[in-house]
Amino acid sequence: MTYSQVKNLKPTEFKRLCGVYPETFKEMVKVLEAEKVLQKKTGRPNKLSAEDQILMTLEYWREYRTYFHIGTSWGINETTALRITRKVEDILMKSGLFNLPGKKAVQPQNTEIEIVVVDVAEHEIERPKKKQKAYYSGRQKCHTIKSQVLADAKTRQILCIAHEKGKSHDFKIWKNSKIGIEQQIECLADKGYQGIQKLHPNSRIPNKKKRNQQLSLEQKKFNRKLASERIVIENIHRSLKIFRILSSRYRNRRRRFGLRFNLIAGIYNYELLSHSNYAIA
Repeated sequence: MTYSQVKNLKPTEFKRLCGVYPETFKEMVKVLEAEKVLQKKTGRPNKLSAEDQILMTLEYWREYRTYFHIGTSWGINETTALRITRKVEDILMKSGLFNLPGKKAVQPQNTEIEIVVVDVAEHEIERPKKKQKAYYSGRQKCHTIKSQVLADAKTRQILCIAHEKGKSHDFKIWKNSKIGIEQQIECLADKGYQGIQKLHPNSRIPNKKKRNQQLSLEQKKFNRKLASERIVIENIHRSLKIFRILSSRYRNRRRRFGLRFNLIAGIYNYELLSHSNYAIA
């Protein structure tokens, strides 16, 4: 299935197929072609066009089949499929087009943001050969990597992310990430962030039921209201996990997980800002 076979699909159908809209796809192709011009390398030309290389990479993220199956579908060796995918990822990240705003977006000099939401998602991984206990999540009953996402509640834009081993507590990830939020910005978090108010007083977390005690009606009402405001971050995680590489068991080496998560989050932001006429699927 080459780009020539899918380029005439409707934007929503193209999005369902490879995870991005046609406009975003074309920008990704421009980045790849520009890098080729700068490199000026001689030798045997690539069997796949720039469009097909981008499409194959998106197919890998979206469906997360093995390189053997991807290579067989495209008529290339699985090692070639791996090399092309990594090259495309590196070029897209190097371009800066899909970079996240970073922690500076919530620093004192940036006062446009009023409310941020934070949450952690867990991604199952293969059992590590070393330091297995550090990656074992008692909650998921498997080995995982945790990804913390901080987003603007109003615009739904992802501001920054952080990754830790599966055994790490959510609040510990927050402390290790050292996000210095402006005091005027309100932070909405879940029960996993007990203690965040000591670091950032302008934070709201759900009321936790104590042993042998029940929550009052006011506390339950507060929790429901907070949950309705925090649903934004749940929707963001869902938008990222349409790429099965983030929702299925991660089979690759962990050292490249952060790059791929950053890149997919950057693409999400790009579509959110550039394609407001479409609904984020």
